[in-house]
Amino acid sequence: MLVAGWACRAPSRPQDSASEKLLAQGNSALRQGNFAEAFEKFSRVTVIAPQFSGGFFDLGLVLVQQGKWEESIAAFEKCLRLDAKFRGAHLFLGIAEYRLNRLADAKRDLKREVELAPQSAEALMWTGTVQLVDGDIEGAVGSLDRAALLSPDNVDILYHRGRAHMLLSQKSYEHMYEVDPKSWRIHQVLAQSFVEQERYEEAARECQLAIQDHPEEPGLHEQLGDIYWKQNQLESAESAFQQELRIDPEGISSRYKLGTVSLERSKPEVAEELMRKVLQASPGSIEAHYQLGRAQAQLAQYDGAIESFSFVTANSSRADKDILRQSYYQLSQVYRRSQKPDESKKALDVFLSMKQEADIREDKKLQDKLKRASKETEEHE
Repeated sequence: MLVAGWACRAPSRPQDSASEKLLAQGNSALRQGNFAEAFEKFSRVTVIAPQFSGGFFDLGLVLVQQGKWEESIAAFEKCLRLDAKFRGAHLFLGIAEYRLNRLADAKRDLKREVELAPQSAEALMWTGTVQLVDGDIEGAVGSLDRAALLSPDNVDILYHRGRAHMLLSQKSYEHMYEVDPKSWRIHQVLAQSFVEQERYEEAARECQLAIQDHPEEPGLHEQLGDIYWKQNQLESAESAFQQELRIDPEGISSRYKLGTVSLERSKPEVAEELMRKVLQASPGSIEAHYQLGRAQAQLAQYDGAIESFSFVTANSSRADKDILRQSYYQLSQVYRRSQKPDESKKALDVFLSMKQEADIREDKKLQDKLKRASKETEEHE
């Protein structure tokens, strides 16, 4: 895909018409996946115009697609001898060297590409990938974080970045254990690990051990409250969040969670007060407006509830899809109780439309999952 992207970019032009025609034919063949034809066209360009750097670059792209790493390296090196700053040549040279496990050479050339094109997410991604393989986890995290800023929706970057951060966390925790194996932080890390494995009883136990050692540590009671919440132990979760607020009275996150749990425990008056305080500190919080609307609806404060839910729908681009959908449902109910049938119907229609779209997405996910499972079963057989 990377090669195809570069093949679609406008190449530099040779001086003679014959080479230019061959170059166009070769790029067309490369984009269509006809590598043999592309190789033949680009090879002829390098013979007819041996001083044209673009011909060697395009020849190198074809060789990369064919997995001919040594030959591609030779082509990119010829390109760079003619033009040391040729855009993309150091990138693909580094990729080819990486494929041959020449990590030092790959790092050198990818670093050079980043110097020439500091806004290239591709160069930064490959730099981070090589650094990760070479054991430079911190360097890889830095490169991949920069790449993600430049191309936030690139799934390859997101994958490598997530892996780099996971390895960095693992390295940090291992070193922490070496430095102080009896530290309360070990219990905190184990609690996080158990939560990820959905082993909530063990997670709660480890978190409680951490609290025993550092009962006034900010964040620990909130972490324990989160675990209880996942177990639907709402009374225990409420108590843990209250303890967290005692330690950190300005904590927005724990205040929001306590308000939401209070709603689940049929305490709308408590929830309303807490959510108003959250909104004083964070007036643009979509989630807090939604939860405040729920509390107001339960308290029969219908005008206030309409205002809160309408804030969510008016900021739909920032809202979580589930919260946005539920806000329309809540609006339909509050409008109905306020004797506003037309507004209630409009909100309900939007809710039903969004629910239908969500059901279609979930069904597609299920079908895709079943197809993958079926394919894996066939492959094993």
